[in-house]
Amino acid sequence: MINYTDVAVKFVLGFICIIAQINLSGKGNLAPTNVIDQMQNYVLGGIIGGIIYNQSITPLQFFLVLVIWTIVVLLIRFMTNHNRIVKKLVDGTPLTVIENGKISVSKLTQRGMTANTLMFKLRTSGIEDLTKVKKAILEQNGQLTVIQEGESMLNAPLITDGQLNVDSLESLKKDEAWLENEVHEQGFQVSDVYLATYEEENLKIFPYRTKHHHSK
Repeated sequence: MINYTDVAVKFVLGFICIIAQINLSGKGNLAPTNVIDQMQNYVLGGIIGGIIYNQSITPLQFFLVLVIWTIVVLLIRFMTNHNRIVKKLVDGTPLTVIENGKISVSKLTQRGMTANTLMFKLRTSGIEDLTKVKKAILEQNGQLTVIQEGESMLNAPLITDGQLNVDSLESLKKDEAWLENEVHEQGFQVSDVYLATYEEENLKIFPYRTKHHHSK
């Protein structure tokens, strides 16, 4: 027979765990924006749904399972934010799939995007002439960001969360040595930088500690 007191306690623990993971991840809800969010939601739902009515698992055991999963999620997030290799493996990277009207077929097939899907995404972006596409970027979540001729380019994020963005550097035909030198000239280390963008041939730095910011 179901012990409804145990079920109620597990419901409460599950609810508290969801709220805690939302707050600790800095998000306002559980809507997935990357692979970690999706994995977090799937596993958390499986844990709560699979254990909550299992009478052989006590509320304390259920609580410990939730704590372990929360620690695993936070550890993965920490590694993703502080290690470029882990970030690339977990989150992936945006790819420039169209540049000056020319399609990079190899990059599209690498992401498993068919020609029909590409044309559908272009049509939904209001593109009628492929030759007018200045740049199209396939984002990590599968969305296609399109910049047409005459439109301003998106600010290239050269550093995010204290890590170099190699793909953005390559698209600007710059190397890591150049970026590190630019950062040092402004009085920072790469690890000090929350976000750095390249606008109008100038590197704009947004450091973690603004009190050390030096304008170039």
